[in-house]
Amino acid sequence: MKSKRTIPAIVSTVFIGGLLLSGCSSTVETTSTASAASESSIVSTTASPAELTTGEVATEVLAANENSTTVNDDEWTMDGAVTVTLDGAAASADGDGVVVDGTTVTITAAGTYVLTGQYDGQVVVDTVDEGVVALVLDGVDVSSSTSAAIAVLSAEDVVVSLTGSSTLASTGDDDEANAAFFSDADLTITGDGSLTVTSTMNDGITSLDDLMVLSGDLTVTAGDDGLRGKDSLTIEGGTVSVDAGGDALKSDNDEDETRGYVSISGGTIDLVAGDDGVQAQTDLVITGGETTLAATDDGLKAEAHLVVAGGATTVQSSYEGVEAYYITIEGGTLAVIASDDGLNATSGTSTTTDIGGVVEADDGALIAITGGESTINAEGDGIDSNGSILVTGGTTTVFGSPEDREGALDTNGSLVVNSGTLLAVGTTGMATSPDAESEQGWLSASLDQTYGAGESVQVLDESDTVVAEFTSVKSFQSVVLSAAEIVDGSTYTVTVGGQSAGTATAGVAAAGSQEAGGGPGRR
Repeated sequence: MKSKRTIPAIVSTVFIGGLLLSGCSSTVETTSTASAASESSIVSTTASPAELTTGEVATEVLAANENSTTVNDDEWTMDGAVTVTLDGAAASADGDGVVVDGTTVTITAAGTYVLTGQYDGQVVVDTVDEGVVALVLDGVDVSSSTSAAIAVLSAEDVVVSLTGSSTLASTGDDDEANAAFFSDADLTITGDGSLTVTSTMNDGITSLDDLMVLSGDLTVTAGDDGLRGKDSLTIEGGTVSVDAGGDALKSDNDEDETRGYVSISGGTIDLVAGDDGVQAQTDLVITGGETTLAATDDGLKAEAHLVVAGGATTVQSSYEGVEAYYITIEGGTLAVIASDDGLNATSGTSTTTDIGGVVEADDGALIAITGGESTINAEGDGIDSNGSILVTGGTTTVFGSPEDREGALDTNGSLVVNSGTLLAVGTTGMATSPDAESEQGWLSASLDQTYGAGESVQVLDESDTVVAEFTSVKSFQSVVLSAAEIVDGSTYTVTVGGQSAGTATAGVAAAGSQEAGGGPGRR
């Protein structure tokens, strides 16, 4: 078993250089502080991020993790299935492998079991057989006032096939079987039926190994976490609706760097969370599906890599929208609303003190945008990296805080834009422009006054051709734009409501704005 390890400063510096070298000819140097980075213990799935060589970060991050266990339809059969009939406090079975003791039904052998009827008690799976236990939930209703409605205590692999509409409920507080559906084995959920799960005190569905959702219609209400796979949580299809007092989706193995990850490649997902919407101890990778979530704390959070490579993800409300050490957006659509930072790349390092006061150190974190379409609306910093920001593709629109204490773009290290479109709208006091090393042209305009939400804004070149336009969602006085159409040295006009509001010379930072890394200056 691999152990938790610390990512040294040199690793993150190499990662930034490696990404730049794979996508362009320039190099970014960081000012990573080794003492700051060493304070952060991060579980990572790659020995070194510089090993990411294909340019497809999602693919390589997933490949570096342990494969999740899945029980496919061709790995079990209905032949010889045993029907377990539940009736209030009584139960009976028409075959072997089932023991009924009071209000507990125990499945003791591998095989297929069809559960039907209503039961005030608990269904237990406890077998040492090497084989699949298939539970077919055929319109079953199981509720327990003391523990999990279904508890898998021992099995090699378990698959749950949904037929019709089934319900599981737990009102008890069992420290061991701490979910309405609890499994100490790998658990796969499939089928074309529906399952409603309610857990008053604990998790909705938990596997201490891998939890895989292939299909089905899941509705989970939980006092704590909604869906939790300790080793991994994977959603490939189906409809998943979660209302959780804790995290809605979670994987939390903190002892093995190849586990503790969340992967979403399909399905329709709707999440409400009292804590994080999706939380991964190591990596969170989204390659497909439609995800809508509202979270009290972070919308999407991972301790190592967080990659959005496909699908449609909407963070409707959050404290911080997206947080990880390495954030990569390479495809799909991402929309984020946050009461603090929209995207936040950090290792959780402390600050260092300079003569001018307390400043944040470059901790080697990285936000890399290589594709996709992203819209960020934040009351704090729009895109905030405690390390560097690299943009080599995609279309990114950022609305930062309307107050000068925060910026649309904020970085402790470098801000390099080589291609793609980056539009950042916010205040003048914290406006940050791309570095001089950027290969693509950019402009930074301070407007003649503060304008409000709902204004129609255009950026015009010297021939009055529109190179960018947007409608403001909050008050603003600064516009920073990098796009293929921007030519260094040329003059651009920003209009608000059809009237000129300011001009900018491409390649020159607006007076009073911030350099990448936090210092004021003009380039």
